[in-house]
Amino acid sequence: MAQLHPAGSGWKCVVGVAWVVLLSACGGGGSSAVPEEPIVATVGPGEFKSAALVKEFSLDAITTAVREGGDAWTLVNPKYAVTSYRLEYLTVDGKGQQVRASALVNVPNKPAGAASPVLSYQHGSMTTDADAPTNHVVASEVSVLIASKGYIVLAPDYVGYGASKGLPHPYLLAAPSASVVNDLLTAAKYWRQTRGVRDNQQLFLVGYSEGAYVSMAAARALEATANPFNQQLVLSVLGGGPYHVGVTLDELLKKVRSENALLGALINPGLLRYLGSGVQASVRNELVRQLLGPGSDVVLDATVLDNFLADDAAAIERQSNVHDWKPSRPLRLFHGKDDQLVGYRSSLVTLQAIQTRGASGLVSLTDCAAQPSSHLGCVPGFFGFMVGELQAVAKDL
Repeated sequence: MAQLHPAGSGWKCVVGVAWVVLLSACGGGGSSAVPEEPIVATVGPGEFKSAALVKEFSLDAITTAVREGGDAWTLVNPKYAVTSYRLEYLTVDGKGQQVRASALVNVPNKPAGAASPVLSYQHGSMTTDADAPTNHVVASEVSVLIASKGYIVLAPDYVGYGASKGLPHPYLLAAPSASVVNDLLTAAKYWRQTRGVRDNQQLFLVGYSEGAYVSMAAARALEATANPFNQQLVLSVLGGGPYHVGVTLDELLKKVRSENALLGALINPGLLRYLGSGVQASVRNELVRQLLGPGSDVVLDATVLDNFLADDAAAIERQSNVHDWKPSRPLRLFHGKDDQLVGYRSSLVTLQAIQTRGASGLVSLTDCAAQPSSHLGCVPGFFGFMVGELQAVAKDL
């Protein structure tokens, strides 16, 4: 009998044009070790909208990119050519409104019927839309290199980039950050099933900097709901992430104070909320400039900055912080003690909070060994760490 989801869930079994399609889609066929799952469709967030072939990368091209990448990718050892697609799907923005988002999906070119683990790679903060995954499809792109090892790799652009360029990017807002990943998992699953691209029901979440924050938000949201991907999540590997947003913005304020004495004299959230809106706007604009730099074409949703400058710790905890929860799947954290952009303390308080909640056996914090262990200086070390952690548990590579 077909496995049907409750009518109110927004899911349904998709009936093919022939009985053989119906049997395969709804669990009545297939002889592989991994049981066939029903092909389902959803309406609203997670809805698949379109997919298009972007590029195909030969194994030689990827091998050359790894060689030219230096120390960051010495552990990659590519095995497969990769085909890249642009996928569009529905998710939500910082206001909870449905928007059309995009992602790069990289598929290793394996023999027909071979299964692969799924890995969602969340990128760090980007100042221009041209750098978003679907706009920067080259052999040296992180998500392409990871796919060459045998993973199906999803790389969301995020709201504010790609198909949603011009919309405010919900920076360090937990709910839309989680949704842009978890809605992609749903849409990409539907696309893979309708194209016969098999996964082995292993899921990994990885990211650095903002990508680590987005991955943490996604992992937390998966475990807090009945999302079917919760059971498939094996491991999250996260580096240099601003999980405790208040701590992170404290570090950013120190940088602003050191570079702008005038604003530095005013930047005290407890005082700033009593000053005029013009002063508050000047401070907020300077913080945005520090985050995005000059020449950015990205629009930032400044909700988190406004909450911080208003000294609204409750709003930051409710809308942004993702450090204090109890995971049931392993979390591997990586951070540099000399990181002045996203302070090491963000990972340390995350480690302590999770341990306090009784999950000490599931979380670890590895220090970056680079000298100095700065935010950018630790990127190569993180990727080497990530590849090693994944390699230990991933199957079907």
